[in-house]
Amino acid sequence: MAAEGTTAFRAARDFLVEHRENYADAYERFRWPELGDFNWALDWFDVIAEGNDNPALWIVEEDGSEQKFSFAELSRRSDQVANWLRGQGVARGDRVVLMLGNQVELWETILAVMKLGAVLIPATPLLAEADVRNRVTRGGAQHVVALASAAPRFAGVDPAVTRISVGEPVPGWQTYSDAYAQSTHFAPDAATHSTDTLLLYFTSGTTARPKLVEHTHASYPVGHLSTMYWIGLRPGDVHLNISSPGWAKHAWSNVFAPWNAQACVFIHNYTRFDAARLLREMQRCGVTSFCAPPTVWRMLIQSDLSALSTPPRVVVGAGEPLNPEVIDRVHKAWGVTIRDGFGQTETTVQIANTPGQPVRPGSMGRPVPGYRVALIDPNSGEPADEGEICLELDPRPLGLMVGYHGDEELTATAMAGGYYHTGDIGSRDEDGYITYVGRTDDVFKASDYRISPFELESVLIEHEAVVEAAVVPSPDPLRLNVPKAYVVLAEGWAADAETAQAIFAHSRAQLSPYQRIRRLEFADLPKTISGKIRRVELRAAEQAKQTSTGTPSGEFRD
Repeated sequence: MAAEGTTAFRAARDFLVEHRENYADAYERFRWPELGDFNWALDWFDVIAEGNDNPALWIVEEDGSEQKFSFAELSRRSDQVANWLRGQGVARGDRVVLMLGNQVELWETILAVMKLGAVLIPATPLLAEADVRNRVTRGGAQHVVALASAAPRFAGVDPAVTRISVGEPVPGWQTYSDAYAQSTHFAPDAATHSTDTLLLYFTSGTTARPKLVEHTHASYPVGHLSTMYWIGLRPGDVHLNISSPGWAKHAWSNVFAPWNAQACVFIHNYTRFDAARLLREMQRCGVTSFCAPPTVWRMLIQSDLSALSTPPRVVVGAGEPLNPEVIDRVHKAWGVTIRDGFGQTETTVQIANTPGQPVRPGSMGRPVPGYRVALIDPNSGEPADEGEICLELDPRPLGLMVGYHGDEELTATAMAGGYYHTGDIGSRDEDGYITYVGRTDDVFKASDYRISPFELESVLIEHEAVVEAAVVPSPDPLRLNVPKAYVVLAEGWAADAETAQAIFAHSRAQLSPYQRIRRLEFADLPKTISGKIRRVELRAAEQAKQTSTGTPSGEFRD
C-alpha cells in the first residue's frame, strides 16, 4: 500500500510541476492523491534520496561558514536519529516537542520523528519558561528535543518527560550527538496511515489564546503540493524562505514545499537582520526562489535592491498580505513580481497569485488547485461577492487540518454549515480574484462606513517616512470610531508634529474622506513571536486611552 501511495503522490506532484503556469487546466483537472498507507519521510523523501547527491539543505552561518547536506546524507542521518530516538523510548504515537534553531539537527529530527510514526510539536526557541511548560502540558508531550542553552526553561516540566539536548551535554539530559553512532538503516515497526496524526501546531495567537491545530501525514506533507505550486518550485531550485522554526510557515517552505519539488532548502542564519548581507549571500549562492514575510520585504526595500544583480526567478510573500507599494518597488528593481499567497496554520496555501498569471494590484489571487473557496456573507450565511473566506468541505481539501486538538466545540464552529471558516474577510471580482479585507475582528465601522485596516495601512506605507503601520478604531463621540494609525518611522524621520502632518496630508490625498487617518501615534507595534501584528492589543489600549478627557499623550490629530 505504501508503494501505491508514493505512486499517487508522485503523479499529483508531477501534474502540478508540469502545469505550473497553466492555471485553468491545473485548477480544473487536479485531484488530491488517494494515499492509504503513506509516510512522507519513508515513502517520498527516502525514495528521492536514494543515490541522490544533490543538495537538499544548505546552511550559511553569520560568520561565513557553511554546510551542505545531500538528500542521501539526510536520509542516512535521519535513519540514525530515528534508531537512537527509538532507543530513548520514542514510540509510535508519542508526542515530541521540537525546539531548535535553523540547524541540521532540526531537519534530521523532523524526518526521524516522522519515520517513527511519532507526533511533532514544533516550538520556537524564543519561548519563555511559562510558554514552554504550556506547550509540553497542553500538547501531552512525552519527549523534548531542545537546544542545550534552553534547558533551564524546562525546569518546571514534568520530570517524566524525556529530555534530549542538542549542543553541550546537560546533566540529566540525553545528548543528541550520540545518535550518530547508530546504524544508517532504519526499519519501521508498522505501517503509517496517511490519516495518522503527524503535527500539533500552536497558532501565533494574534487575537486570542493560541489554538492547537492537528495535522496528519497527508494534510501537511501532501497538502503542501499547493504551496509548491504557488511558489513555482522546480527540481534543483535553491529556495530561501525566511521563517523561524516552530511556526507553520517554516514547515510550509523550509520542509515540505521545496522537498516535494526536489529543491534545495537554503538558510542564512543571522542574529540581526542585515539586508545588504542577505542580498550578497543570495547572489553568491544562486538563490532561485525566495519567500519572505512582509516585515522582511519592508526592510529590504529600504536597502539597495540593485546589489542583487541576479535576482531569484520567483519571489513570494506570506504571513500577512503584502502592501502594493512593496510589490511595485521590488518589481522596478528586480523585474519580478512578488506574488501573494494566503493560507493559515490550519491549512496549506488556499488562495494565491500563481506563476504565469496576471497579478491584480492588491489581490491575493485566485483559489489554488485542490481548494474550492466561497465568500460567505456573515449576515445571510449565503455566498456573496464579499464575505468571510471559507473553504467548501465537499470535497474536503486534503491540506485542511483535522481540527483543533482537544476542542470539539471550537472545531465544530470552524467547520459549521459545510464550510471551514477562516475568520478572514475578502472580496472577489468578476474574474475570480480575491482581495484581502481583514480579520473579522479587525474590520470596524466609522460613521457607519466599514473600514479595512489593511487597505489604510497599504496607503500609509507608501509614504517614505513609514516603515510599518497598524490601523485600529479610536472611539469618537460623533463618528463612533475614527481610524487611528500606529506608525513605525523610517530612519532619519523625527516623531514630531511635522512628520505627523506630512503623513496626514498623504492620507488626505490618497484616501476617501471616510477612510482618512484622523489620529496618529508613533510607537513600536506589539507582535506575536512569529512577527504578526497584534492589533487586538492596540485596540484594547486605544479603548483605554480615549476614555479620559483630552488628547492622549503622544497622539497627533488631523
